[in-house]
Amino acid sequence: MARIPADAAISIRSITRHASQRIVEAAFEYAVKHNRRKVTAVHKANVLRATDGVFLEAAQEVARCYPQIQFETANVDAICMWLLKNPASYEVIVTTNLFGDILSDLCAQMVGGMGFAYSGNIGTKYAVFEPTHGSAPKYAGLYKVNPIATILAAMMMAHWLGDAATAAAIHAAVARVVAEGKIRTYDLGGSASTLDVAKAVAASL
Repeated sequence: MARIPADAAISIRSITRHASQRIVEAAFEYAVKHNRRKVTAVHKANVLRATDGVFLEAAQEVARCYPQIQFETANVDAICMWLLKNPASYEVIVTTNLFGDILSDLCAQMVGGMGFAYSGNIGTKYAVFEPTHGSAPKYAGLYKVNPIATILAAMMMAHWLGDAATAAAIHAAVARVVAEGKIRTYDLGGSASTLDVAKAVAASL
């Protein structure tokens, strides 16, 4: 009987066609709703042939139902380079959980860091919105970190709830504070506190 050597390990990656179809459909529906012209499916099917093969096949099947949206695929390593070189070439990116974690952090840094990156975990009936970085216990009570990701997560929640006016107002308020550049947390080269930024955004509203 074959055994795994003591100095080795194996991880199991579970990818289903049904779940792949659901997430790709969500990407195309987002593109349609927000007037995006292209969806890019990111994978590594040339190496992870079984799992990413299932994801890629599902993506291609769904793409055929949206002929008005341009569809392309890209290897995860290549797109990391192209996102840095020519980010304007991409509009909606859909991928698996692991690659999504990697790409979301990369894209966050391109727009100012994790303090700007917000996210939504959206199901058919319920949704949870939060900064992509999650919590930062080591900064608890210090009022040091950038709160904009949390504020923009609230903006995303307002969109999901159908309150486009509130979402637009939050977005505009954040944009004004950032553009003015007077109140910035340490990650943006300033010395303002979390509350300073939050109060500035609230005042801008």
